[in-house]
Amino acid sequence: MADFPDETLDAIERAKLRDFPTLKQATKLSSDNSVWLTFSSLLIKSYSALKMHNSPGAFTMKIRYAAKTDPGMKRQQNEDYYDTVEEEKLFIVADGMGGHAKGEVASKLATETVKEFFKRTRDEEATWPYKMDRQLSYVENRLVCSIKLANWKVHEQSTKDPSSKGMGTTMVTCMISGDKSYFSHVGDSRGYRIRDGVIKQMTRDHSLLEDYKEAKPDMTEEEQKNFPHKNVITRALGMRESVQVDIRHDTLLPGDTIFLCCDGLTGMIDDQTIMKICLAAGEDLEKAVTDLVDQANKNGGVDNITVIVLKAYKDDEDIVTKK
Repeated sequence: MADFPDETLDAIERAKLRDFPTLKQATKLSSDNSVWLTFSSLLIKSYSALKMHNSPGAFTMKIRYAAKTDPGMKRQQNEDYYDTVEEEKLFIVADGMGGHAKGEVASKLATETVKEFFKRTRDEEATWPYKMDRQLSYVENRLVCSIKLANWKVHEQSTKDPSSKGMGTTMVTCMISGDKSYFSHVGDSRGYRIRDGVIKQMTRDHSLLEDYKEAKPDMTEEEQKNFPHKNVITRALGMRESVQVDIRHDTLLPGDTIFLCCDGLTGMIDDQTIMKICLAAGEDLEKAVTDLVDQANKNGGVDNITVIVLKAYKDDEDIVTKK
């Protein structure tokens, strides 16, 4: 059985935490309860302090959302995967890779691992498999930890099963907490925000093209379009035992539209067209996602296409409503 990476708990304790036991369950497993309880109490106390320090803002948001995935025009299988944790206002898009349906396995495994982590950690006594980053808020630590765990799960699967060798997935998530939106991602799946007729990319692609653009700031749009390695990504889940997760937060305003998507959409439609389609759909979010997928297919649909569109409303009732 593969072990957790070095940045996590020590080897003995890691073996006890594979299924995220609560403190009480973990205590029964431990051969040295005093040491275990001391460590666990410090861990939970630290996370509790973070959670209190990073409580939601002055008001909460009502979120409406719609989602759609499509294999595109050129591929028979759909290796994308999306899901939501409505009670947490968490939205996830993953774009698998690896061939022979293994990309589908990777994207689903990674997404379900993130979902399971969030469900388990609703219990404040639940153990976490990674040390917290004190520079991040409680919400940010939760997002980063869940994706790191997803990476480890995909990597473990790819190393223990020869037929899964080389599989991986990108991932982008957005979580709404209070009046804040939190974006976390690995790879080139993207998060965007539309506000007052302006579209803003909230994530940075982990790709050779983005690295090249940073090295050559004066790179023209034509040069970017013709860049020979623009589809090569530099970071993905499952490629290595550990992964760096990028995260950022933003103040969410009533009327903001947020959407998450894979490169099967952004490779077919430019940002301004994406915004125009979203704005033209108005409050009909199902129409927005359908029109985005249809346009990507009309433009060639060379890859799988997945998109989630969210819209924020100020509301006293903290709920998520699918539309």
